Amino acid sequence: MSRSNPVIVQIFEAFARHGDAHYGENVSQLQHALQCAQLASEQGCAETMVAAALLHDIGRMLDPDGNAIELEGTDARHEDTGAAALSRAFPPEVTEPVRLHVAAKRYLCAVDSRYVSGLSAASLLSLKVQGGAMDPDEVAAFEGEAFCKEALLLRKFDDWGKRVGCPVAPLESYRPLLESLAAPVAAAGLPD
Repeated sequence: MSRSNPVIVQIFEAFARHGDAHYGENVSQLQHALQCAQLASEQGCAETMVAAALLHDIGRMLDPDGNAIELEGTDARHEDTGAAALSRAFPPEVTEPVRLHVAAKRYLCAVDSRYVSGLSAASLLSLKVQGGAMDPDEVAAFEGEAFCKEALLLRKFDDWGKRVGCPVAPLESYRPLLESLAAPVAAAGLPD
């Protein structure tokens, strides 16, 4: 019998439970994720970037109660929650852009004065609790990150993937991709 990686099972369960939620955007979390993955695919990105685009906000769905605190002015750090959960199965090429996608927004706000004007109202609200534009030391540190370029590309997909009514492939169509990228499941210890 085929065994799915438990992290992949958790991902699909999280989308089933919380994918219809809206975090201030005009599209659901599921629609946003699917649009971002589709954008990465259409741009000819590596499979790892397509997976990162699909899963960049998974931390919001794994800890939906924590995300409610953003409305109270506290950062839930969904990027860290998501990257930590994903690191149990996926390589850094997937997890690091996820971990850095919020930092990429803060970086772009610091280095491109026009960037802020293109952010959605929800992104502007979260930017405030996430620390605002980076200071020069944070900019330098971000530029030194191994996955800086990938995080900036993911940020572009994150900003664009908020279109109402955009046709997208279903979530299930990404299962083979995720399974191909995930670490093999241990033979022992999982139920049949």
